[in-house]
Amino acid sequence: MILQNKIALITGASRGVGAATAIQLAKSGCKVAINYNQSKARAEQVASRCRDSGTEAILLQGDVADDATCRSIVEQTLSAFGRLDILINNAGTTRFIDFPELEEVQDEDWDRIFAVNLKGPFQMSRAARQALSKGDGGVIVNTASIAGMVGAGSSIPYCASKAALINLTLSLSRTLGPEIRVNAIAPGFIEGEWLQNGLGDAYEQIKAAKTAGTVLGKVSTPEDVASGILAMVLATNTTGHTLVIDGGDTVGPKITKGLK
Repeated sequence: MILQNKIALITGASRGVGAATAIQLAKSGCKVAINYNQSKARAEQVASRCRDSGTEAILLQGDVADDATCRSIVEQTLSAFGRLDILINNAGTTRFIDFPELEEVQDEDWDRIFAVNLKGPFQMSRAARQALSKGDGGVIVNTASIAGMVGAGSSIPYCASKAALINLTLSLSRTLGPEIRVNAIAPGFIEGEWLQNGLGDAYEQIKAAKTAGTVLGKVSTPEDVASGILAMVLATNTTGHTLVIDGGDTVGPKITKGLK
């Protein structure tokens, strides 16, 4: 897919992976619609960096947990740019809850995490379906997580939501093809404030342990994950697949001695 003058909508794009993705898509020639929920000032900074690449960028506030908002976000993108080619379902949330603390998991945790992490991508994809189907067809990339594969992460509801998102990716790929390709990426540990805030004083220790346990000897940056998203956008004959971006965490440490 040639990206020059393509229209890309990225949810949860005021920071982290979403921001890095918007910037990389802009550098690749896309006009970008940057969705954010709360942090307008940070979204403005991302838009400014996108415009520095010589492209157009707009801001769209809204919570993807709400279906009417999802439809409005798509409508505003179409009003501004006239079409939509790429949808990146990146918005996500969690609450950090130690797995053994089952009593700490509340109904509102399940409701909020699934509303954003699972219903949000479904609702955004549904709202964008008609627009993405036009022209040469469109592409959707969902930001999942290896938490949905290995059952370990910030909380049990978060892991379950990402596993469901990987399954949703498969279902949507069968439903929306051949006009729309639907893929996902599954990051592992990502450097940055999201995990810093969630893990607190344990952040550096956990980061070091994750780094030591990967084949590549490094955890991911938001830019690493954004590069994976861009790869799935460009993979023109791929649909229904999930690209793991974890430095080899799920593979395990590098083998230094032969098996006996």
